[in-house]
Order: sequence, then structure tokens, then C-alpha cells
Amino acid sequence: MKKEKKRRRFKKSWLKIATIAIIPIILILPFYKNGIILDFLGFELDNPFATSIEVPDDFSQIDSNNSGIPDPIEMVVEARKEVEQRTTYRSGYYAGGYPPDDEGVCTDVIWRALKAIDVSLKDLMDADIEENTELYPRVDGRPEPNIDFRRVPNQYVFFERFTESLTTEVIPGDVENLREWQPGDIVLFLEGFHHVGIISDRRTKDGVPYVIHNTWPHAAEVKLTSFSTPIAGHYRWNYEAQDL
Repeated sequence: MKKEKKRRRFKKSWLKIATIAIIPIILILPFYKNGIILDFLGFELDNPFATSIEVPDDFSQIDSNNSGIPDPIEMVVEARKEVEQRTTYRSGYYAGGYPPDDEGVCTDVIWRALKAIDVSLKDLMDADIEENTELYPRVDGRPEPNIDFRRVPNQYVFFERFTESLTTEVIPGDVENLREWQPGDIVLFLEGFHHVGIISDRRTKDGVPYVIHNTWPHAAEVKLTSFSTPIAGHYRWNYEAQDL
């Protein structure tokens, strides 16, 4: 009997300790990196104290493939499929360059989004890498079409050369700043970790856009301000000239 009582007291003590430990974690979740964990889990939580603003839609209305949807929005719709199916984050080398539809890394979100508007990022990058090999840091002088287009530093060089570069500053609540961040834009990080994503058509109350990206363990849609690392590049595809 005494041993049973001791066991019960021990169990109750650990339950209390666990409860006390969990409560602060639950309270911190909405504030950790601007709610990135909740966003990752699919829970939308906006700052109740933020002032609501309206950021004008200023994206291209070009519909290059006559789908009835503007190209930037079609890119977002395609990228969001990664989130909806929870594309598994898996880094690997694939013959032909392309991973299976249900797996990939951050760079795969980009070429898949562009493919929706009939743009082959792989073909374009492979051609430029072949002609300007020395410009691409992750090629090391030896082009490898099966992987080059899926490396973030290589995408960085390509976008710097062939797309419109825009502000890398994000100011919550500032309409003029935030209207520069439009759906379909590409945001890229180099310092601290190599990463890239597509700007969503969703925004927080204070105008901050969401980013569709893929990192371990699967693709997600999170607030742009959840990233604490500096933004290396913010790009907009040249929808008027699909073949560059």
C-alpha cells in the first residue's frame, strides 16, 4: 500500500511539473518568431493589437498562358499546392534534375511555381550557366544540369541577372513599403542559411505578406517577418518577356 501511495504521489508530482512546464510554452507559441510555429502547423493567428491597413494589389495582370488567372496569382496557387499536400522536405540528387512531386526543397517551390506559367527555370538557368559558368558559385566550373538549378546561390545569381530587384526591407504598417511586396515575388536568403520562397497573396492585419516555402519537415506558409535572417534578394519575374 505504501509503495502504491508513493507511486501515485510521484505521478502527480510529475504531472504538476509537466503542466507547469507546458503552460509557458503554450503562451510563448503565438509570439515566437511572429507565430512561425502556429503558421507552420496551419493555425492562422494575427496580432489582435495591430492596426489594420489595406495594401493595394499592384501585381501584373498578364495571363501568358490564357488560363484566366494573372501569372503572379497562378504562381501562388501552384506554390500553395506544396503546402496543401505538405510536400516532404528532402534534399537529394535526381537523374534529370527533378524530384518526385511529393518531395523537394525550397528551390523546388520556385521552379514549380514558374512551371505553372509555362516557364522552365531549369532550361533558362542551364543555358546561362553553360554560357557564364564562372558567375555561378555552386557550379565550381563544372556545370551539372541535374542539380545546378536547385541550388539557392545559383538561383540568386540568375535572379540578380534577369529579374527585377526590389526592396529587401519589410516595414509592418507602412503601405508604401508593403505595396512593393506583391504575390508571386521571390524572396531569397543567404546569410545564416540558404533559403528561398514565393510571396503569397495573404497578408497580416498590418500588411505583412506571407511566404510559401519548404523547409524541414514539409512545405508551409508563414509570415515574412518570421524570418530573422537578412533578406538577400527580392525579385519579380519579367512577365512581359517569358523567354528573357
